[in-house]
Amino acid sequence: MTEKIALTPATHTTPPAKFSHGVRKGNILQVAGQVGFLPAVAGQAPTPAGPSLREQTLQTFANVKAILEEGGSSWDDVMMVRVYLTDTDHFAEFNEIYNAYFAEQDLQAPPAARTTVYVGLPPGLLIEIDALAVLD
Repeated sequence: MTEKIALTPATHTTPPAKFSHGVRKGNILQVAGQVGFLPAVAGQAPTPAGPSLREQTLQTFANVKAILEEGGSSWDDVMMVRVYLTDTDHFAEFNEIYNAYFAEQDLQAPPAARTTVYVGLPPGLLIEIDALAVLD
């Protein structure tokens, strides 16, 4: 039986509840919903990047990537990305940021993606992203 491994990169704080930032079991890696918090600083509460959607999105991508790498993965292994925005007016800007970011990643094939509007994020946070990766 394959062991399930919880992933918490050094850039992330310990989760505030009983969950993991990411979990790998065998060749499956699930990244939990990430937001645009700047890298963790000991003794300080998480601080959002921003306030712009661009700053938060790029930091969120960096946070997802850190978990992928902690689990021995990369964007090339990602099969599905789920994006949650807090404002429908952000769709066009987000798509521009997303397209530019993944153009720089030089992927073999882009992941499947889904974007929806979700208004339940803490105040000041504009975006949340989770990802599912399958490793070779």
